[in-house]
Parts: sequence; structure tokens; C-alpha cells
Amino acid sequence: MSLKSFESEYKILIMWMPEFLGKEGNKLLKLIEEPPPNTLFVFVAENDGLILPTILSRTQLVKIPLLSNQELEAALELKEGVNITKAAQVAALAEGNYREALQLLQHAEDDWQGMLREWLNAVLKTGPVAQVKWIEETAKLGREKQKQFLKYFIHLLEQAIRLRAMDEPANGQPSADHDFALRLNKICGIGQQEAIINELDKASYYIERNANGKMLFHALSIRLYHIISNKSVILVN
Repeated sequence: MSLKSFESEYKILIMWMPEFLGKEGNKLLKLIEEPPPNTLFVFVAENDGLILPTILSRTQLVKIPLLSNQELEAALELKEGVNITKAAQVAALAEGNYREALQLLQHAEDDWQGMLREWLNAVLKTGPVAQVKWIEETAKLGREKQKQFLKYFIHLLEQAIRLRAMDEPANGQPSADHDFALRLNKICGIGQQEAIINELDKASYYIERNANGKMLFHALSIRLYHIISNKSVILVN
């Protein structure tokens, strides 16, 4: 704020994630309430419920919704030159986040479905030797690819739950993953699917925080086996 504006009448301060200010945010109250002339403050938050009430009461709340799948598809086709089929697949995984969609494009050629099929076969059929081989290979992929793979698995499980409830894909047309989602409904019930999603979410969280890939996927394989084979959904707790 001590800097002078040379090219424009206004100065704009953008603060990311103000919900993490904690009590330190109280030091900004007077500045926010009585800003210098021609000064704008823009606070960009993911969860306005965590922002200090004293700060929130001094601001004007503008909620920006997620992009729809159709908007993402159109943007990927027009701006990135992606074909319609791939754009639809990426948009479904990105969940309204254009930046996430661009990251997914970097791995769009990866065979996530084949990788998942191999993992489930190792967990449910072929046994520990195949599991260890799969875990060794997956641990070498790096964090971003590991997270994208888990995100893909979650997407398939969510699609399976929708198919169970509505007996049709969310967009009204069978997708490339439609048959796989139907097979997931044959091997586990909705309670088990929800339990697996919970475990995959936690695994993504740990990957983001540099968890050891071998240990994480080994533990996750054991949990998947018990959830699917023994119906032990209590493991999510």
C-alpha cells in the first residue's frame, strides 16, 4: 500500500486465502474499514465460512460458481483445440475447474482405465505378487500422475453411483467409462463405493503432502480388499 500508482488511478491489493489469516487478520481491520483513497482490496477465498467474521462484515461477498461441464468442454475445444470426446472426458474429471482441466490434458493419453483394471485384478484375483508389481510401477509415476489416477477412480465410482440411482449417465449418453462403471456396480454396493471414495480422498490428501508412494498404495490395496471382499466399510473410520 506504500507504493504509488503511476499507470492507473486505483491501487488493487489481491490477497489469496484470507481464511488462513487467523487472529492475525484483526490487524487489517482498520485498514479494510478505512482504506487509503482509490484503493481496492480483493480477498479470494475457497471457504468464506472460515474467514474472521470481523473481516467478512467489512467486505462485499461475491460468489463465483464453478464452470459447468458444457462450458469447460467448449473452452477446451475452442482454446486448446481438443476434440469433442476428449474434452467431455476431461471436463467430467475437472469438476468445474479450468486449471485442473488443463493439468488433466497433460495426462489425457494415459490409460487410467487399464491401470485401474490391473489394480483391481491384483487386489481381488491375482494376489500379492501382482499387487507388489503394480505398486512398484505406480510409485514411480510421481505425485501428479498418482493424484490424477485416484481422481479418475473417484470419478468412475461417482458415475457408478449415479447409474445405480438413475440407470443412465449424467449427460444422457453412455461415455467411454460407462461399461466400467457398470462393472463396478457388480463388484460392490453403494456403501462400499462410498467407503472407497473416502479412502481415495484421504490417499490424495497424503500424496499432496509427500507420502511415500509404495507405503500408501500398499495400505490402500489392503483397504480396498477388505472393503470389497469382506464388506468392511468400517475401515473408513
